[in-house]
Amino acid sequence: MDFISPAVEWLVFIFVLAIGLGILTAVVMVVLDISQREDAIRRNYPLIGRFRGLFTKLGEFFRQYFFAMDREEMPFNRAQRDWVYTAAKGEGNTMAFGSTRNLSIPGTPIFVNAVFPPLDDQFAVTKPMQIGPHARHPYMAPSIFNISGMSFGALSQPAVEALSHGAKEAGIWLNTGEGGLSPHHLVAECDIVFQIGTAKFGVRDHDGNLNDDKLRSVAARPQVRMFELKLAQGAKPGKGGILPAAKVDEEVSEIRGVPMGKAAVSPNRHREIDDFNDLLNMIHHIREVTGKPVGFKTVIGSSDAYEELFEMIRARGEECAPDFITIDGGEGGTGAAPMPLMDNVGMPIREALLRIVDMRDRHGLKDRIRIIASGKMVNPGDVAYAICSGADFVTSARGFMFSLGCIQALKCNKNTCPTGITTHDPHLQRGLVVEEKYMKVANFARSVVKEVEMIAHSVGVAEPRLMRRRHVRIVQANGDSVVLRKLRPSFDSDDLSSEQMPNKAPVHAPDSPARRANGV
Repeated sequence: MDFISPAVEWLVFIFVLAIGLGILTAVVMVVLDISQREDAIRRNYPLIGRFRGLFTKLGEFFRQYFFAMDREEMPFNRAQRDWVYTAAKGEGNTMAFGSTRNLSIPGTPIFVNAVFPPLDDQFAVTKPMQIGPHARHPYMAPSIFNISGMSFGALSQPAVEALSHGAKEAGIWLNTGEGGLSPHHLVAECDIVFQIGTAKFGVRDHDGNLNDDKLRSVAARPQVRMFELKLAQGAKPGKGGILPAAKVDEEVSEIRGVPMGKAAVSPNRHREIDDFNDLLNMIHHIREVTGKPVGFKTVIGSSDAYEELFEMIRARGEECAPDFITIDGGEGGTGAAPMPLMDNVGMPIREALLRIVDMRDRHGLKDRIRIIASGKMVNPGDVAYAICSGADFVTSARGFMFSLGCIQALKCNKNTCPTGITTHDPHLQRGLVVEEKYMKVANFARSVVKEVEMIAHSVGVAEPRLMRRRHVRIVQANGDSVVLRKLRPSFDSDDLSSEQMPNKAPVHAPDSPARRANGV
């Protein structure tokens, strides 16, 4: 007992000291709370009132893990995220017992399976599609699902490198975002879409104007396949990109051509483009300088405004048309955006996509202008619906962030991302191991394409892009579903109503019972 007594005494001393310090700290905090004038709760309920702020900060994490149901959270619920996580691991995405999705909610899409679909060995396989037939170097895009614009700076170095390697592995394109072309985009020699934002990072002169020499230098790289002129993005229509000062380090500063340690805020639009005539002129100029296909990305506020664009294309000739149009929905995401724009501005992708596709087809430009759908599409059903609506390609940003390990911590704008994806903190970046994560990027892309092909196979077509509006029904307020073709008639001659043309399985042998049953 004599041997252990000093140790016990020390433990008792430390315990008493800790209690004393705790009491002293509490007294100091009470005095500070009572004397401060900014927070009424803390002033009236000193010390205890501090727990309100703590619980508010921790609430988003508690909801995610303990309280929210699988289909409840925003912007992405647990069911959506878990599907991506499982797909990224390359594991089977089968489920048991029944769907957790409420199929009676208005707006829910339900795909129309064929009575006699193709046999199991006759899967619907995606075919490459050409973009930019009038460019000197057209692009034969191999995949319907690709990586949307995410800038280096907004994303970390290991995140961009993992996306580059994953894109190469899966055979998809990687959009640079508006932050310019970094060595990390090029590390795996994947197909690249170079985005030109309103600040023209990477291809600008000292005054922020487009520099043709820098444009040619970027285009000279064979892996740069297309150029996308960014007019607007879904999370903040009418406002330019915002890269917080904490993320503008020496490398980002050099690539973008902006001062280090100062927030990089892009103009709200291209100052050289005042109307659609200017837009077509700019597209033509970039295509002539680079020799590559050129399109633009925008958010639709009113489709009426775009009638002028398509009429102008018809008048000037289809060779002047953009090679593609990327439609970003108002539900799109970003690293930093004002809440009023994030919540209240921009047409949702489902409505915007239908309107622009109809306008393109009505003006006879279906084979000339490719439509790329973007905005909160991370699961196969979202992608298949977009293709049924008329999209030629679908791109996703946040889906690929989930494949990298994003946990929806909502810290993208604070340089404190716990997974290392959107931070330049070396300590946090070390958690993102490129050699491990790039295969998850590739697995996710392959899983989406495979399961979209599965849906196409189920509805009885030979290739996903042969899906039409007659192949999907939309749940109405009364609980009934109506075929999309009836709700929104298209100008596609191939898309007859389900009553006029029952689902086909065109890959069946001639004069087979299955062909006759499917109306072939």
